[in-house]
Amino acid sequence: MELRHIRYFIEVAEAKSFSQAAKNLGISQPPLSMQIKDLEEEIGASLFVRHAHGVSLTDAGKAFLQQMQPLQHQLLSAIQQAKHVADGQIGELRLGFTGTSMLNPLVVEAIRHYQQLYPEVQLKLKEANSIVLIEAIRRNELDIAILRPPERAPVDIRLQHLLTEAMVVALPVNFPHDADVIDLLSLKDQPFILSPQNVSAGLYDAIIAACQRRGFQPMIGQFAPQIVSMLSLVAANLGVSLVPESTQHLNIRGVKYCTLSPAIAQVDLALAHKMQDYRQTAVNFASVLNSLCHNAMHSESDTIASSFTI
Repeated sequence: MELRHIRYFIEVAEAKSFSQAAKNLGISQPPLSMQIKDLEEEIGASLFVRHAHGVSLTDAGKAFLQQMQPLQHQLLSAIQQAKHVADGQIGELRLGFTGTSMLNPLVVEAIRHYQQLYPEVQLKLKEANSIVLIEAIRRNELDIAILRPPERAPVDIRLQHLLTEAMVVALPVNFPHDADVIDLLSLKDQPFILSPQNVSAGLYDAIIAACQRRGFQPMIGQFAPQIVSMLSLVAANLGVSLVPESTQHLNIRGVKYCTLSPAIAQVDLALAHKMQDYRQTAVNFASVLNSLCHNAMHSESDTIASSFTI
């Protein structure tokens, strides 16, 4: 017995006519009659009484219909459920993020917007550094992650660029510099607070590269694994640091921020996921975040263009 036998039987029973049932099913009547005949032979009982103007159920047919109607409803529900899972409408999304990435308002907006679009998806969040997040994706513990991309990634991980963020200088509040703008070269003799390269390679590489572009190798003072601990060491007057512009949302007492001139320091934000075997929920989230970043980039370009309008 096949599923189509059940579907055809119920259609004939409800239509009380082979011709009408065939029309409803979008098939011709002879194949439908053959399918019902095969079903009756398999059951070993007649299911319909044929009349001049249609059909009616036999007692066996009534009993079979009573059992099959709930089964059909379950089948339709299962099909709908499978489609929703395949479309990413239900299920779960295991999302990783670094501490600094969550400070970017676009990331927060993307998560909020995603939950509005897919309210039946269970969101599971994990905060960690970039290296840990990439390994969690490789071990199938996460579906996707927002992070500061390292210079190199494993061959089975795809890093998809989202945006480039300017970096600012974090200084102790009593640092002898009163202007809002500073040249990075003036800090060449200061100890730099860094996140270890094996913890946050993207941020570490961006700071080293910025200093090298101004012609010096930074003097490394202390290492700190998280952005908050980096800023706390700056507040303790143990050194200076470069941090993403969005970090200024953190109100760390004892720290002041300065814009760089020339503006030669920047750091990227990226999505990381497997090259293959990724969930549709992750694809949907990536689409939401990419759309927001794309719109923000174009909005910024329009603002810049309008400032040159005469």
